[in-house]
Amino acid sequence: MKYPVSTIFIFLLLCNNLFAQTKKELEEKRKATLDEINYVDDMLKSTAKKKEESMNEVKIIGNKLNLRETVIRGMRAEINLLNDRIDLNNIAIDMMESDLVVLKSDYARAVINSYKSQKENPELVYILSAKDFNQGYKRLKYLQQITKFRRREAEIIIELKEQIEITKNRLQNDLSRLSDLKTKEEQQKYLLLSEQNRKQEMVQSLNKKERLLQKELEEKKRIANKIEKEIARIIEEEKRKAIKSDKTPEQKIIGENFVENKGRLPWPVEKGIITSQFGLQKHPVLKYVTENNPGIEITSLGKTSVRSVFKGEVARVFSIPGANMTIIIRHGKYLSVYNNIVDLKVRTGDKVDIKQEIGYVYCETENGNKSILKFMITEEKEYLDPEAWISKN
Repeated sequence: MKYPVSTIFIFLLLCNNLFAQTKKELEEKRKATLDEINYVDDMLKSTAKKKEESMNEVKIIGNKLNLRETVIRGMRAEINLLNDRIDLNNIAIDMMESDLVVLKSDYARAVINSYKSQKENPELVYILSAKDFNQGYKRLKYLQQITKFRRREAEIIIELKEQIEITKNRLQNDLSRLSDLKTKEEQQKYLLLSEQNRKQEMVQSLNKKERLLQKELEEKKRIANKIEKEIARIIEEEKRKAIKSDKTPEQKIIGENFVENKGRLPWPVEKGIITSQFGLQKHPVLKYVTENNPGIEITSLGKTSVRSVFKGEVARVFSIPGANMTIIIRHGKYLSVYNNIVDLKVRTGDKVDIKQEIGYVYCETENGNKSILKFMITEEKEYLDPEAWISKN
């Protein structure tokens, strides 16, 4: 079957443009994820010398496992994409080679017929044998069109040959890329398996410290209850104020803008990984135990500055024994809460701007210089999932 050459070229162009765009997105995502894995590796190396497992270490390696699985999924998607393009390029080559055979045959037949026609009835004789000038002019134009058509057919044959060669080269590159990706995928799977085994060993080791883990869990609940009471106190104070006066226009605008920026708020730290997620979560070690987290924990490495995720007013600054300082910032009817803070840069009543530094996360020098920020967002008394509010980057 003969296909219009322009249709084949458009088909190839669209397929390759789409592939290039998707491939670029997958590669960028993979690079960002591998960078994050390297950051996690640095965290794990910082406590490797101690050879003492902790809950936070289990969470960090759990985060690394999730990142590794993301890399493997991305590679598998790219492998599927390459396979699809290889199939499409093979189809395109078959179409073009089939058309090339037909075009060459047609062109050869046309040249032979033209040669025979000129031998028996030269073009000049054909034109001069016209019965009048108009017919002679039409015959001349007809002969010119035939010549132009033959020239175009020859050009198409050349273009088709070039496109077949380009497509074959692309196919060869894709096959090489596919082989390379499959090798890297196997390497990532091997790393994933070794990391899963390492996590299992850590969990087994920590299982022997059940009492200590239960104590840590109780301490976490105590801190959460203390923060919850402070938030409830702030809300009650706001209600009493509201009886006397409504919220100012500025407070209303800030609250509305806060909602509009859901999913785009900056992280409260410049760099870190989420090691504890919001809501009801299975305990990483203790069987049949769940935690109901009112916020998230973000673990960073070294001295880490904390910043406000949005403009607002510092509603409360207070200390919790064993958990350092807590800062609560009001954004209209929303509150953002930052716990485990030292070296405060703000105090109650201060107006803050987006990304303004408000203090530093306490750095655990005895635990490989880990800095663990507990971060929450509430709408009045309702706790919200901070991951749904902060940027994905």
